[in-house]
Amino acid sequence: MRFNRILLSTTLVVVAMVVQVSVLARLQLPGAVPDLTLLVVLALAFVYGHVSGAFIGFGAGLLADLAPPADHAAGRYALVLCVIGYLAGLARPEKGQMRSALAPMGAVVVAAIGSTLLYAAVGALVGDTGARHVGLASLLFTAAIYDLLLAPFVVPLIMWLARRAENDPLADTQSGGGSDVAASWLASGTGLRIGGQRSGLWVRAARNRAARAGRIKGVKRL
Repeated sequence: MRFNRILLSTTLVVVAMVVQVSVLARLQLPGAVPDLTLLVVLALAFVYGHVSGAFIGFGAGLLADLAPPADHAAGRYALVLCVIGYLAGLARPEKGQMRSALAPMGAVVVAAIGSTLLYAAVGALVGDTGARHVGLASLLFTAAIYDLLLAPFVVPLIMWLARRAENDPLADTQSGGGSDVAASWLASGTGLRIGGQRSGLWVRAARNRAARAGRIKGVKRL
């Protein structure tokens, strides 16, 4: 992963986790809690692809496992979000841009239901039966509804930020090398050339002098 991806992903995941723990978890909504971290992982995976999506999902899930008031085994939600990020990255659209809102909204519903089921399944393997007492059907329904309502305000914004980070003009200039700089100068019509090639400037100056001399001679002939 490139540095700008790591920096942006880390910042967004930390902000999402803080908002989720300090705000969303305190709303005391019936059923599940709106999963802002899941939406951030989905949006980044849609832009960066399955490999980056898996890494981002694992890191975000591990942070959720360790952040208070977590009461489950560390690594449980990391596994869930790692799988979700990988699968979402496989559905990455061309150039990371969605042509319709139906696809990301459908992915949000599938991810909300899938992450809840996978989390409950992993919990059952380690002896955690909390989902049975709360009601798995209620958790699935409320998780899908809450995430679907929150997604239009989160997913497009995160995808836009991720695309802007990928198309950073400074990064493009640095990665393009001297050939891109030279091409831009030549396209501007200055006649300058990068790398110490002064002949282009000398030829252009000579042509300008010849043109001015021709105009002066023409005036004298009149």
